[in-house]
Amino acid sequence: MQYIAHIRQSDEEIQSVEEHLLGVQKLAESFGEKIGVKHIAGLAGMLHDMGKYTQEFRDYIIEAAKNPDAPPKRGSVDHSTAGGKLLYQLFHSGNPVPLNWMLAEVVGNAIISHHAYLHDFLSPNLESPYLKRVQKTEPELKGFDNAKQCFFQFVISEAEFQQYVAKATAELDAYLTKPWVGNYESKLMFLTKFVFSALIDADRTNTRRFEENKVSEPELCYKTLFAGYYHKLMKKIDEYQAQDTEKTEINRLRREMSDQCEQFADKPSGIYTLSIPTGGGKTLASLRYALRHAISSGKKHIIYVVPYTTIIEQNAEEVRKILQDNGNILEHHSNVVDDTDDGDEHEDGVINTRQKLKLAKDNWDSPIIFTTMVQFLNVFYAKGSRNVRRLHNLSESVIIFDEVQKVPVSCVSLFNHALNFLQTYGRASLILCTATQPALNYAAEQVDHQLKIGENAEIIANLDGVIEAFKRVEIVDRATDETFNTDKLADFVTEKIDEVQSVLVILNTKAVVKRLYRQLAENEFPMYHLSTSMCAAHRNKILEKVRGHLERREKVICISTQLIEAGVDVSFDCVIRSLAGLDSIAQAAGRCNRHGQDDIRQVYVIDHVEENLKDLPEIRDGKQHAKRILVDLKRDRNLHGGDILTVQAMDKYFKEFYAAFRRKLNYHVPKLRKDMTELLMSSRGDNTYNEAYKQAKRELLPLCIVNSYKTAAENFYVIDDLTKSVMVPFGDAGKDMIAQLNGNETIEDLTALLRKAQQYSINLFDWELRQLAKNDGLVSLLDGKVLALKESAYSEEYGLELENDSQLEGYWF
Repeated sequence: MQYIAHIRQSDEEIQSVEEHLLGVQKLAESFGEKIGVKHIAGLAGMLHDMGKYTQEFRDYIIEAAKNPDAPPKRGSVDHSTAGGKLLYQLFHSGNPVPLNWMLAEVVGNAIISHHAYLHDFLSPNLESPYLKRVQKTEPELKGFDNAKQCFFQFVISEAEFQQYVAKATAELDAYLTKPWVGNYESKLMFLTKFVFSALIDADRTNTRRFEENKVSEPELCYKTLFAGYYHKLMKKIDEYQAQDTEKTEINRLRREMSDQCEQFADKPSGIYTLSIPTGGGKTLASLRYALRHAISSGKKHIIYVVPYTTIIEQNAEEVRKILQDNGNILEHHSNVVDDTDDGDEHEDGVINTRQKLKLAKDNWDSPIIFTTMVQFLNVFYAKGSRNVRRLHNLSESVIIFDEVQKVPVSCVSLFNHALNFLQTYGRASLILCTATQPALNYAAEQVDHQLKIGENAEIIANLDGVIEAFKRVEIVDRATDETFNTDKLADFVTEKIDEVQSVLVILNTKAVVKRLYRQLAENEFPMYHLSTSMCAAHRNKILEKVRGHLERREKVICISTQLIEAGVDVSFDCVIRSLAGLDSIAQAAGRCNRHGQDDIRQVYVIDHVEENLKDLPEIRDGKQHAKRILVDLKRDRNLHGGDILTVQAMDKYFKEFYAAFRRKLNYHVPKLRKDMTELLMSSRGDNTYNEAYKQAKRELLPLCIVNSYKTAAENFYVIDDLTKSVMVPFGDAGKDMIAQLNGNETIEDLTALLRKAQQYSINLFDWELRQLAKNDGLVSLLDGKVLALKESAYSEEYGLELENDSQLEGYWF
């Protein structure tokens, strides 16, 4: 009998179970080799679909192939448990042998979870979902004995299997004995997630290649590619220097700091800091480091992690122009496809619309990647196999964290753990970029889980002198003695635009941004509105217009949320910033007189009374700490170095800021009354669920790992409320893209479409989605996996229109 793993949609060709298992094993081994766990990952690959060696699965897949869009669910076969059960049966019985037990648990959890997300070893209700699965017996797990016999007959002999497991055990021993700042449980948690990542990507890649009838894909020579990029970058840097008719001090310093990045690239991989001031040419300098270090140390990816999507758009475009390569540079804003609740085992084996979405290439295998802090943290901690699939590709990478001080307070410990893992095991080099580096020092003092930064980690020499040389603005305090409402602020903006050519206003909430824009709508000068209610393509179009006015020295007003203040290359004559944390004020100041072409310009700090910061605690608290420093300076100009943006002022600000958030740094989950770090990596003795289990059951849980991976993932959101990505009909391209998503595309075409779709998507909260649904403003695409706005719910002026009443003409579907 031929046992079937997949049936190709185009020609009904069959992929046998052994072909699939051996193919996934080979890919998983190559992924696992990055951190020295080749056989551990390969073990997951060779066993993951062992349960397809049953008559029940063969009957199911033949029936499902006849009707791929409605495969049989009743009596569907559990084929993902068998491999995990085999490991449990062979290596997790009798007296505990710690390495065998841990191997069975790590690999077994990845196997039984590969159609959803990792199971809890011990859940809040004091049950073990992992044990429940691997202890399944007849009749729950039909055909297990036959599957086991076929596995040893067609895939690997029992003797060879024992030898393979012995190699995996040796790898586990070496992995666990490597020096590390965390405990055993944290090591095992990251290993489980890495193996799970390798398995998910290997499984989906092998399946996609079979469906597309591709034996393999050509491998890039990263060293050659990065060497070519480096040559192009240096040519551009030399051109900039030759064209620099104004040999200003700022331009000299930019080149000097860029040279320092090059020299630092010869050091071993590690965690380093890059404290280039705002406007100091950080993107090109960090790229210069990354390319040089990637060439010398054999890295395969250069990944930029930024706080806002606007920086992705700008930096990616800047890098594309220099490197002259579109195909190898990936922008990843968000997950357009929602897979957080994907339990799709009953659909495995045949290719329908939902499976195409799952198989679409979304694994961060590009040489250069631009993504956000949200997406980076989701890879390690969020639910959904699409997120964790990317984890193994963070190894052997140079990862540049731009504006690292924007790491959400609640995620500081988790961020530190992820970086320590990548540096210790993943052979990654990690660069922490910020103009306000003291943030890292004070976060480290307050947090339980330290970041492993070595001595002499700063790339730039003589920081104090560099900061002083880059001073281009004067901060004018209008926040301590008065407040502004929208009317008063509109008058102030009008007054300023009469004095200068350009004014940028940055406020803390979308509501007040929109209100001020409407208040000034009758102004005779060009005026623009920016917020995250607009998709990336929309914001790019507006920023392009704004830059045009600035370059031509025309009058222009721009009113924006904070998305414009970090990394967006614009230079206004005057900036008005609503009071927030000192790091935000410093970033806003970087949008004023950015290149030092004028004498000192003014940045006005105001207190806007109409901003509702109830749900923005970090902005609210940052505002309070910043105001205290402003009050000090109003009383005595000699305090804090005499200015709000000095190193002394920043020191005081961050020390107080992180002290105020001390209890939140480990990501507290209120409804469970636990920190995320306890759920993921507490030891047996410190795990309260484990202690409660002993009390309730009067026995020990027979596992080495007792942590709650699924519960943790279900409760992890980088921001407080879960958001979903929704496509928007902006411009002809956005409308056409939505119209094209009908499920008839090939996997390759769907991959390309979903990548482009990120430029035409926005993230919405649940309450916004509910209101849009109530107002008939949403359309569901691809069996509900993708959502899109109706055209009437999106405005050329503001972006999202919750009332679904914008005046755009036409209808796109």
